[in-house]
Amino acid sequence: MKMLMLHASLIKYRITEKALKEPEEAISPEGSFQEALVVFTTVEENDDEGVVKRATEEITRQAREVEAERVVIYPYAHLSSALASPGVSLALIKDLASALQEGGVEVHRVPFGWYKSFEIHVKGHPLSEALREISPAEGVKKGREEVTAGISHRYFIVDPTGEIVQIDLDEKLEDVELLRENPALLKYILAEEKGVKPGEEPPSIKSMRRLEIADYEEASDSGHFRFYPKGTFILNALKEWADSMARELEALEVSTPFIYSWERDDIRGQTESFHERHYVVYGSDKRPFVLRFASDFGLFRMISEATLSWRNLPFRMYEYSMSFRLERSGELKGLKRLRAFHMPDIHSFAADLEMGWEEFEKIFTLYLERAAETGVEFALVFRVVEDFWESSKEKILNLMKRSEAPAFVDVLSGMKHYWVIKSELQAVDSVGGNLQLATVQLDVEDSERYGITYIDREGKERGAIIVHCSIGSLERWLYALLEEAHKMEYPSLPLWLAPTQLRFIPVSEEYVEVCEEMASLLEGRVDIDDRDLSVGRRIRDASREWVNMIVVVGKKEIEEGLLPVRFRSGKVEEMTLEDIQRIIYEEMEGFPYLPLPLPKRLSKRFTFTGSS
Repeated sequence: MKMLMLHASLIKYRITEKALKEPEEAISPEGSFQEALVVFTTVEENDDEGVVKRATEEITRQAREVEAERVVIYPYAHLSSALASPGVSLALIKDLASALQEGGVEVHRVPFGWYKSFEIHVKGHPLSEALREISPAEGVKKGREEVTAGISHRYFIVDPTGEIVQIDLDEKLEDVELLRENPALLKYILAEEKGVKPGEEPPSIKSMRRLEIADYEEASDSGHFRFYPKGTFILNALKEWADSMARELEALEVSTPFIYSWERDDIRGQTESFHERHYVVYGSDKRPFVLRFASDFGLFRMISEATLSWRNLPFRMYEYSMSFRLERSGELKGLKRLRAFHMPDIHSFAADLEMGWEEFEKIFTLYLERAAETGVEFALVFRVVEDFWESSKEKILNLMKRSEAPAFVDVLSGMKHYWVIKSELQAVDSVGGNLQLATVQLDVEDSERYGITYIDREGKERGAIIVHCSIGSLERWLYALLEEAHKMEYPSLPLWLAPTQLRFIPVSEEYVEVCEEMASLLEGRVDIDDRDLSVGRRIRDASREWVNMIVVVGKKEIEEGLLPVRFRSGKVEEMTLEDIQRIIYEEMEGFPYLPLPLPKRLSKRFTFTGSS
């Protein structure tokens, strides 16, 4: 945004004709103002709410210094060649005027989209003319600082019995008994709250490529990935897992667009409340669109158009889709932090705070149970606005007791987002870093922003309480599972996510068909290494691929009917096909089953990028 600020004893204008096909309806076709700071304003591409906040400060400061009695905002397209679209320009100019008024400044706007004749008498003192340029980056940075300015934090550890221990992050946390006994929570606090970052690269960054799971796509923007058949299989299995939770909650599934108009007040308002960096793209008519960073945009617009009564509440909605966040390049790190990701989102809509809390409890408990079943090491974290913490402490503590591990609680003196309480399951990787997986958030603001209302028992219109829920992006879960594998002496994925659960290795070609027959009798992901390589080489290859069970098949195995099953630990047990099937059934119980993602015979496969 560029602003030419002139301290004038008099400014007169009169509209003459349309400059745009659809100009703003003339708020006043002519005007005259005395003792004014006249701000000739050009809105540029990529200007946003952060720029408006910074511009408000600059104008207020200048008006105060020159002792102007009022401010006149004059839309002026001639200070830049990189203009924002008319819709965005008008919206931001209106926001600028509103912000100045809220600060106690008398403000007048000259109509937008019209040619005008004007007369101005500029005072001749040293401060009567000033040119300001405000970049989007500067504005966004200022906006984020303002959001958190003045918010203080108190930190607690709550054990599973409900005992509360206040901690000081500046003390030696290793001396806190509860943390010493719970290393995952200690690692989380050191990494996230104290900013002690691991000095080494997470090993999953190399293994995801070597195992032919995923890799960076150089032809795309940074932070965008390609997924090979194995990686796509794991994502699909994780999706089925997330889908099953939505079905258990009886959520209604929908699908909404990826991009939304930046000119709409509700879209911009939601973006501001989220405080995330976002992609902006331009349509054929040069109008700006924002790529969704969550499913809220389309879903909330959908629900705002629905006719709801108290009888419909609570209800839950589910959407699985791609989302996008324009993370800084220096923050991108493998599958942990990227710019495009698959997100399964559930939103619950409730009549009031009490019903909203019941939904929060229900979904938090489900996520806690499902996450624990994966074997991923995680810490339990709650962030709570102080007023809600003090008024709801007993029920919050009762909820925390559902975990067998202590929780870290961050009590905020005020709201910095739309929620009053937020739960986080924070995974801990193999090098001491952390990443958020599942989250549940109790939202008390967005219903008003989006007009999500219902008719209560008395026939009155009321705003709904919204509970935002996600088990976490699938890419982050994949990262966490790979990192968990690297904590093991012999890395492996859980059997339900292993692309190959069992591999037969025939000692010679004559046993390939026997392996085929045995594979057909098993319900599981079974493949056959029929390549013309030594048995030892094929066993090593299977181990490098993290195959959970390996069986070498020859004359002895066929005659005796017992198969030497080599597990990832290196242990070998003689088992029948029925024994193997029982293991697969037991470890798959409660998890989705998908078929083998690659040809059954390894001789039919080819290498994408990893070492064979």
